[in-house]
Amino acid sequence: MKRAQRMAICTSMGRNMGKTLFEIYHCAEFQKHPNNFDVSGPGIEALVEARAQGKGAIIVSGHFGQWEAIRAVLKSRGMETGAVYRRQNNRHYERRLHAGIQAGGQPIFQTGRQGTKDLVRHLSRGGFVAILLDEKTADGQPMPFLGHDALTSLSAARLALKYGVPMVPAYGTRGDSDGEFKVEFEDPIAHSDAHAMTTAFNESLSARILAKPDQWYWMLGRWKSL
Repeated sequence: MKRAQRMAICTSMGRNMGKTLFEIYHCAEFQKHPNNFDVSGPGIEALVEARAQGKGAIIVSGHFGQWEAIRAVLKSRGMETGAVYRRQNNRHYERRLHAGIQAGGQPIFQTGRQGTKDLVRHLSRGGFVAILLDEKTADGQPMPFLGHDALTSLSAARLALKYGVPMVPAYGTRGDSDGEFKVEFEDPIAHSDAHAMTTAFNESLSARILAKPDQWYWMLGRWKSL
């Protein structure tokens, strides 16, 4: 891309990220407007079926659009969904961000050994959990993401296979008007092996980013020091 095009994307991304953070800070209010969410995709029916059968589910997404719109839709339909959360170092930011994410759905699982144990217990008892898979993880494997290898966690796929639950990619894409979102639940990723399933998710998220690059929060060092 030419520099002017790159800078336009950077400016738009910053604006979108500011909106996203504000909405998370005020997540309880954000969820009070279900008419702002245009819901579609076969994955929502797969989740309804899983809930009817008393099974858990894993919803996978990335730092794209407004990811809390996904949990807002599920909560409004009686499918409250927990989330995995990495504690923030800034205590003021941590307090407000954690409160907003809690308002979006519970339980909240801190990253780490105890959080993983709690997540497994929740999932095995028929709970739903949302995981953002576009962060670099030390125990991840190098896998193609937007044309370059990036350390990617296989944990979501491994859990889906171990407990026989659907792994559904979902995205809350910002609409043309402020406050409107297109929330799409894709087909569950077919169970095969953890590497193939995670590769399929990376391809799914990559396609979303390439279509609307200004909606992806890319300042996470995704390919740094592979």
